[in-house]
Amino acid sequence: MKIFKSITVSLFFLCFLVTNTSAQKLSGKATYISKSKMELGNWGARMSEAQKKQVANRLKNRLEKTYELTFTTTESSFVEEEKIDAISGATDSWGAYFTRGDHYKNISNNKLVQSQEFYGKRFLIKDDLYKVNWTIGSDSKKIGDYTCYKAKAFVPYSELNWYNFSWGDLRNNDKNEDEIEENLVVVEAWYTPQIPMAQGPAEFWGLPGLILEVSAQNTTLLCTEIVLNKEDKLEIDLPDNGKEITKVDYTKTIREKMVEMRNNRMGRRRG
Repeated sequence: MKIFKSITVSLFFLCFLVTNTSAQKLSGKATYISKSKMELGNWGARMSEAQKKQVANRLKNRLEKTYELTFTTTESSFVEEEKIDAISGATDSWGAYFTRGDHYKNISNNKLVQSQEFYGKRFLIKDDLYKVNWTIGSDSKKIGDYTCYKAKAFVPYSELNWYNFSWGDLRNNDKNEDEIEENLVVVEAWYTPQIPMAQGPAEFWGLPGLILEVSAQNTTLLCTEIVLNKEDKLEIDLPDNGKEITKVDYTKTIREKMVEMRNNRMGRRRG
């Protein structure tokens, strides 16, 4: 039986990163590919394999994405590359409403800044970073040229999905916040101590090395390329356009708008 021991990044480790000259200068860019499994539920059970393939092709831009992480020891920016819809030739604007916007985190002052857009209105979410309580194991594997080690965590569903909505979410409005918070998601990550900084893609950070792979729910983020800069520290751009709002208030605002849209649609049908 493998024995896991729970750790958190100690103050000593963070001080080491700050005071170590080479670590201070270390920065870089990493490319990640995101792949999500298609979940069709009861609807999918009634579809033929040909129909499922057709739906998968239609949703390809939403199931497979490419991101760039620009990072230093204290800051990072995680931005999705825009793709053209292979079928329509247009950008996937509807899917963009429920995906992560430009994401910035500062792990030295525990701050998150993320831009989101919903039906032409821009929001700038400013909040505290969620501190992931990782459990480190002894499993290891190679990702490219880097030796990586496995870590696990249990993260509240709401912390991973505060920007992501579906019409099914509206049926959960009668649940109280405590019930939603207790719904924990298993997160598995692979980090490399060869790049000694506590950064990672998306919401994930806090391990003694850059996170090169992470899986949560039905999505896996995998690093495919890293370019390190050991001389000059890269400048990290912060999102700066939109109405300032917290994660909780943003979620509330978008759900209220979706309820309004649903009610208007039902009203037109009755008419």
